[in-house]
Amino acid sequence: MLGNAYVMVIIILVINIVYVSFFTIRMILTLKGQRYLAALISTVEVVIYVVGLGLVLDNLNQIQNLVAYAVGYGIGVIVGMKIEEKLALGYITVNVITKEYEMELPKRLRAEGYGVTSWSTEGKEGERLSMTILTPRKYEMKLYKTITDLDPKAFLITYEPKSIHGGFWVKAVKRGKLET
Repeated sequence: MLGNAYVMVIIILVINIVYVSFFTIRMILTLKGQRYLAALISTVEVVIYVVGLGLVLDNLNQIQNLVAYAVGYGIGVIVGMKIEEKLALGYITVNVITKEYEMELPKRLRAEGYGVTSWSTEGKEGERLSMTILTPRKYEMKLYKTITDLDPKAFLITYEPKSIHGGFWVKAVKRGKLET
């Protein structure tokens, strides 16, 4: 089976796509503090890596195997990123500054289950409303749509908090009671 050049190229390509996807997910889990799951994935990842690299090194005289390894690596990065987007691990914090001073926006967002802290601010063109909104990443796009539907000219900045502690909203999320 491994004697066929096309089969070898496909095997090397698939192995490297899987390896790099696992690598990407493991790195993200490590950054998110999921050390035990990351360690488990790295165990599988290293086996896949050794097998794939071994196939390439055993057949270095076949340039297509090296090309398949490199292409598989690149595709694996994309696949790993797509998987991470679907998993949407962790939380995001969105800072919002509204165009108009409107107190209904925080109430509407809270009614949809988002954690919102709001306050009055002063901008170049007058009074504004600033908000900090915390939500699981899986609701990120829905939150953006909700905000822009309510205020198309809102200014948004998003970042991922490194750690979160306290507050009623975090407790509700940990108990699985967030319904957005």
